[in-house]
Amino acid sequence: MIGITWTVSAQGSKLAFNGYVKDMQTFYNLKTPIVLGPGQTFDNISYNLLHNRLNFKWYTNSWLTTTFEFRNRLFSGKFINDFPEYASMIEKDNGWMDLSWNWATGKGWFVNTTIDRVYFDMNFNKWNVRVGRQRINWGINLVWNPNDVFNAFDYFDFDYEERPGTDAVKITRYTGVMSSAELVYKGGRNSDQMALAGRYRFNVNNYDFQVIGGWVGTDWVVGTGWSGDIQGAGFRGEITHFEPLPDKKDVSFASTVASVSADYTFTNSLYIHSSVLYNSHGTNGLAGGMDYLMNSNLSAKMLSLAKWSLFGQVSYPVTPLINVDFSSIVNPGDGSFYLGPGATLSITDNLDFFLMGQLFEGNPGTEFGDYGKAWFARLKWSF
Repeated sequence: MIGITWTVSAQGSKLAFNGYVKDMQTFYNLKTPIVLGPGQTFDNISYNLLHNRLNFKWYTNSWLTTTFEFRNRLFSGKFINDFPEYASMIEKDNGWMDLSWNWATGKGWFVNTTIDRVYFDMNFNKWNVRVGRQRINWGINLVWNPNDVFNAFDYFDFDYEERPGTDAVKITRYTGVMSSAELVYKGGRNSDQMALAGRYRFNVNNYDFQVIGGWVGTDWVVGTGWSGDIQGAGFRGEITHFEPLPDKKDVSFASTVASVSADYTFTNSLYIHSSVLYNSHGTNGLAGGMDYLMNSNLSAKMLSLAKWSLFGQVSYPVTPLINVDFSSIVNPGDGSFYLGPGATLSITDNLDFFLMGQLFEGNPGTEFGDYGKAWFARLKWSF
């Protein structure tokens, strides 16, 4: 799908903006009902999401760019009517700045606006300074990112393509054509939400490497990652060790998280992708499930409750306008698994229709066994 960027120039500066409008219908058939209180037991969840995103960039001059991006979401349907508390869950902003508001509500609906990018980019020769809410993208793999210590993302939240940001100051020094050093300070409402860490990137024999280290919340972190190819197949990996600060050992724990992935596109455009995740603090037994409605505790330290997780994906364009995709995650420790069939129809260059299922299977108490099944139908227009 092709997006359109509109630009307006005036006196040497330039304003550019683009965005999209999406309408998605969601239906969950829960295997284990959610009980939130007397008279609040949900076997099924259904709602509609009308989602508009606007992205603005103001190229003020040769060294300064201002970025401002936000999304407006209208939630409506039976679930919103039966569970009005869901509005406050959506409104919650875990960042240092509270940039999320529910500004209109009614019986069975509410409207939320969230600013997830607002920052100043300043370039001075080989230096770049970025200040504000931004995405600190240290991840290399496509599913699990142990190096993404600032703003880990949830793989199951497929409708949030931009992924979350963080309130930070990032200073980058480009040390060569394929190398750079980076220092990031993340603000927070208390020391457990703050961070100060650095990254150095370099290239050796056509492989990109990085090393990271610093303080993130309650832990010291150190890690490394790489990206390259073997006989035309992409080969990536990340590993991060988390060690509690001396005064945080009663609330934190030591952990090593690693992921390795490979992907390949055949000459007929068939795409395959596999990955494995290791979490030293995970369990080989019944892993249990994370928060089904909103996993706000997801972090690079706890990408899964399992010690081992396996991922596989196959994608193929059956026609120039139709692409089908199938993905799966397996927890070999407790035998539970996830299946994700999907298909995209490109109606025009800027309009597509998407169908997807998220099917969770397993015994009670396993990582995926208590969720059930979810289906999504989405129409998206980009401008």
